[in-house]
Amino acid sequence: MALMVTLACGSRMASAFMRQPVARRSAFSTSKSNQKVPGAGLRRSRPQVSSDSLISLIERLQKEEGKHLDIRFGATQLAATVADQEVEKPQLPPTFPLQGKNPLEAPPRMRFAPSPTGSLHVGGARTALYNWLVAKKGQMDFPGSNSAFILRVEDTDLARSTKESEESVLADLRWLGLLWDEGPSDKIDLTGCGPYRQSERGNIYIQAAEKLLAEGKAYRCFCTPEELEEMRAQQEAAGIPPRYDGRWRDAPEEEVNKMLDEGRPYTIRFKVPANARVVIEDVVRGTISWDAEATVGDFILLRSNGVPVYNFCVAVDDALMGITTVVRAEEHLTNTVRQALVLDSLDAPRPQYAHCSLILGEDKQKLSKRHGATSCNQFRLDGFLPDAMINYLALLGWNDGSDNEIFTREELIDAFELDRVVKSPSVFDMEKLRWVNSQHMKMLPMFYIVDLVKEQFQFEDMLKDGVELTDLGLADFATCSTALAKQMMQVTKDAVLNAKTVLGYGLPATFAELKDEEAISMIKRGNFYNLASKIIEDYEAGKFPLPTDPMRTFQDALGEDMEKTTPCEFTQGYQAHMKAMAKEMKVKGKNLFHPVRLALTGEMSGQDVTKQLSLLTMASMEDSVIDSNKAGLVTIPERMERLKKFCASIPEEFRSPAETASTEDKKKTSDKKKESGTTNASQSAGAVAAPKDPKDEYDGPPISALDIRVGRITKVWEHEEADKLYCEEIDVGEDEPRTVASGLRPYMNAEDLEGKKVLVLCNLKERKMVGFPSHGMVLCASNADHTEVKLVNPPIDAKIGERVTVPDFNFEGEDGEPFAENKVGKKKVFEKIAPFLVTSKYGVPEFLGRPFMTSAGVCTSAIPDGTVS
Repeated sequence: MALMVTLACGSRMASAFMRQPVARRSAFSTSKSNQKVPGAGLRRSRPQVSSDSLISLIERLQKEEGKHLDIRFGATQLAATVADQEVEKPQLPPTFPLQGKNPLEAPPRMRFAPSPTGSLHVGGARTALYNWLVAKKGQMDFPGSNSAFILRVEDTDLARSTKESEESVLADLRWLGLLWDEGPSDKIDLTGCGPYRQSERGNIYIQAAEKLLAEGKAYRCFCTPEELEEMRAQQEAAGIPPRYDGRWRDAPEEEVNKMLDEGRPYTIRFKVPANARVVIEDVVRGTISWDAEATVGDFILLRSNGVPVYNFCVAVDDALMGITTVVRAEEHLTNTVRQALVLDSLDAPRPQYAHCSLILGEDKQKLSKRHGATSCNQFRLDGFLPDAMINYLALLGWNDGSDNEIFTREELIDAFELDRVVKSPSVFDMEKLRWVNSQHMKMLPMFYIVDLVKEQFQFEDMLKDGVELTDLGLADFATCSTALAKQMMQVTKDAVLNAKTVLGYGLPATFAELKDEEAISMIKRGNFYNLASKIIEDYEAGKFPLPTDPMRTFQDALGEDMEKTTPCEFTQGYQAHMKAMAKEMKVKGKNLFHPVRLALTGEMSGQDVTKQLSLLTMASMEDSVIDSNKAGLVTIPERMERLKKFCASIPEEFRSPAETASTEDKKKTSDKKKESGTTNASQSAGAVAAPKDPKDEYDGPPISALDIRVGRITKVWEHEEADKLYCEEIDVGEDEPRTVASGLRPYMNAEDLEGKKVLVLCNLKERKMVGFPSHGMVLCASNADHTEVKLVNPPIDAKIGERVTVPDFNFEGEDGEPFAENKVGKKKVFEKIAPFLVTSKYGVPEFLGRPFMTSAGVCTSAIPDGTVS
């Protein structure tokens, strides 16, 4: 719109394309001779502003369509007065910044040039990032130079460009931390390479077009839309690719002047040199060439309304801003032909080009809204960290040559090289992004995450009206919500969604309405009814323990050492009550904890019940910051009432455990089985008996008692006093790497270990190994006589810090939690499990015939039929 304002109020610019007859015209000689070029020159006398002028058009668009109501782009005056005031206009300089220089040898000046027609999406954000990384590295390599990351707004699409879109894109870039060194401001900035909105640079494009007309490199075309459509139809009918046929390219001067005198509208077309061929060395794609004449024909530079065409603006701006390398998406590859031709005609050096491949969804189609969140603002609202987004976006088409996947900004700036960008498309993996985000969250202190969680409560609209982010009550509630969800959080929104689940109550009104198959199966076993009835009875009698100071329940997560902190009064009371219930009701383990959890929380799994009840109590207080209706809060009294009704609906046959068979019955059953087995064997000679499942006869500790995690060895050195030990630092997804001493020195070289992904047993108590503090054990496979030892290898895509699981064993909820370090040591848990840790004939590490698993697949080793220790 500002471009239209500029065209309307600039004397040379406004008159260039007005459809009025003129008595006078000017012509310019080419630079090669004094011969006049037909119709050369764009300077025309300034007409009076009439009711159907561009100013009127602007006012109509303002009133009827709401386009740029305050005309912040370009001139800031009211439209009614713009025509009467002189506005300083940018000028085309006589030379270009890189003229006579090799752009590859100059300090990098990179640009990101969004069109303000929508939000900043993943593809655009990656383009901005790659340009920003090159510029930042250039500023380190060329201190004090004009190396810069330039933001240029390409808003020549007047119908679709909006101020709101521009502000949205700029806000997203700021959130990502991709701050620009040069870019648009609230006023037209003529300093340096400004202005930085194309709508404010109209005079420059007019002058560039004048220059090309004067040099015979462009010409006026008076073809009407009807003539162009007829031309296209004829070419298509003849099987010829449609393009302009050049009918005004060499028109006689007299004919051109006649059309000008009649006030006929015209476009300015570029005169593609005969037999021209455009060749570029693309950093990503290698050598690419086009037959320019056959590919594009004589293309338009300026439309008949005086508005410049996109490719013309881009080429002129890249030249004037001294852009050294253009990094953009591959969909812009065909634009390079026109832009290169314009740059060559202006005698401006071409920048280097790097066209990055598209980003695809998991269905291998171009990433779009149907794949979920794609705009940067949505990722912000969903609780992703800017640094994690930057990290993940960088990996969509680039790697540093190692298997490292987690980078800080500084590490990315140092490692990034354009020549490591691949040309194959990248697939956007939301789960991978969430994992990368979780790794960055682990690097942050608790208070920083809490501040972000506070915002998420606001985004989710769970707060009472008037609650501010600075309220202390919100800080407390967000802190406890974060502490509760910290182990499962991948984005900050997870803490809020988890809190919403905790505050709600998923138990339906009746047993018939229950949909959870696991819960139905558990209730049918008969323990739930009696335990739930006991909870109701104790609650109504005032005997069931409830939190009175809910913040104290989270003391272990609020900066206090868990091992040195005595559980709060409520936690101790709850644990004692559960023991008493177990003794009275004669149930234990999952037959106790699962029914109690469902009765109190309405869920079959989740975090510690005492913490959930404490968070619920905080939200239920009169001075709580949580709006109970918005959050779907169900208080403890309301839960007890619903639980009562639910228990009343449970069928009689599910209200007590099924009676166990008597010893005599068991004996009879056993005899029958033996007799049946003998008969079947005699009837089916040669039949093979079904193999026994080793799990059926195992009575040791569960494999879930061990906290085996995927780790990466980040540093290895030889123990100074023990010739068989290596000292290692291993990243297992915690705030700091673990120090581990391993006896691998006789079997492996230190350089082969560094950077390796391994499995680490993490819940072993720290102990000194010849003076070195070792906190964990690297799992290895070995043959029978231990002469050969190899690492147990997680899959290459396994996530650092993730827990290794084994099929058919529960690793969820309280029952699946690993044992505490003290318990593992005192009860010799690993020693009892170790005899059952072996490798199969294929080298797969197993427990009771079941493989070690990660989210990326099965673990492996190079030792078949061995042991794991």
